[in-house]
Amino acid sequence: MRRIFAITVLGLLLGAAAHAAQVGLIKVDGAIGPATASFIGRALETAAAQNDECLIIQLDTPGGLLDSTEQIVQKIYDAKIPTVVYVAPAPARAGSAGVFITMAADVAVMAPHTRIGAAHPVELGASGQAEKTDDTMTKKIENDTAAFAKSIAEKRHRDVDWAVASVRASESITAEEALDKNVVDLLADNLPDLLKQIDGHVCGEKTLHTANAAVVEIPMLTWERFAQIFLRPEVMFILMLMVIYGFIGELSSPGAILPGVVGAIALVLVLYMSAILPVNIAGLLLIGLAVLLFIADVFASTHGILTAGGILAFFLGALMLFNHGGPGYRLSLAWILPATALTALFFVFIVGKGIGAQFKPAQTGTGTMIGKIVNAQTRIDSAGGKVFIEGEIWNAVSATPVEAGQPVEVTGVTGLTLSVKPKTA
Repeated sequence: MRRIFAITVLGLLLGAAAHAAQVGLIKVDGAIGPATASFIGRALETAAAQNDECLIIQLDTPGGLLDSTEQIVQKIYDAKIPTVVYVAPAPARAGSAGVFITMAADVAVMAPHTRIGAAHPVELGASGQAEKTDDTMTKKIENDTAAFAKSIAEKRHRDVDWAVASVRASESITAEEALDKNVVDLLADNLPDLLKQIDGHVCGEKTLHTANAAVVEIPMLTWERFAQIFLRPEVMFILMLMVIYGFIGELSSPGAILPGVVGAIALVLVLYMSAILPVNIAGLLLIGLAVLLFIADVFASTHGILTAGGILAFFLGALMLFNHGGPGYRLSLAWILPATALTALFFVFIVGKGIGAQFKPAQTGTGTMIGKIVNAQTRIDSAGGKVFIEGEIWNAVSATPVEAGQPVEVTGVTGLTLSVKPKTA
């Protein structure tokens, strides 16, 4: 009787322990960048602190930055708990950077009808299409990325040949093909199916017990969500336009203050983001050249030639600005074309008129009377006299005496007295 009781209690305890098991879950949807790397790193630490069986990373990405991808792979290698990358739901993909992250996991799983591949590092040329701009540099990047893929495949005992081909030949395959080629370990229809299939899976020295585990999602922090939205090429591009418009607006309208303040704040943010995002220096220089050409055309009579050159330089600079970022970290023509047109209009119609107005002669006030020709109302000499101008009678002095009725030219204004001289033929 006691033995039966002991067995029953033991069974209840084991059942409670099994029921208490849990796994962590995070969802990564979108381009891989610094915010993603921070999120995954924190989630791995949180899941380990919770004694989770493993951390499931549900992934759907077109790719992203190679630097951030390398950081994520390193974090997965150093994790204290097993990691499971689950490419889902259909038709999700693990493109480019997603290939390395998926293969680096302890357990790689895909949902049916998803895809993985196309990890070739590409650069965006001036035409807007992927092209080789420097054969030597392109080869170096390709070789290094292929070696990175190979090292991951070898460490996790996955198909090395396909891993290298995904980089060198941009090969992409379906989930079903990935399972056949030993690129991934399992196919799972959904999370419950995934938990059942990985139950009993051995990861190093740990055996997973996930069949009845509770799934606890680890959400992104507010800062991580903000960084994911903020650390984007589009945001940095808008801030760069704010720097240009702000500073030039302040110069063309001295004393406005607000444009200068906005431009200064935007400049600080641009400098911060340029240290994180993959910015091309040549693109920055071309945009700077475009600004100089726009301003020069305000002062030079070139019939719009410099403005045309500025438009071309701005367009090419914007194309090149993020041309070595991964998928999801490039500017599309949908951003570049409107920004180019807006900037051209800004300089032609706003800055041009603003700066030009500062060099025009005065249109109102006493300064407008200088150079005007009027008739003397009385005799005018060094002692004084009178002239009628702008509907008013003014005191006037002249070093050369002028008789009443003679035409005189206004040469200066001192207080309420005009300096005049006889008008010569």
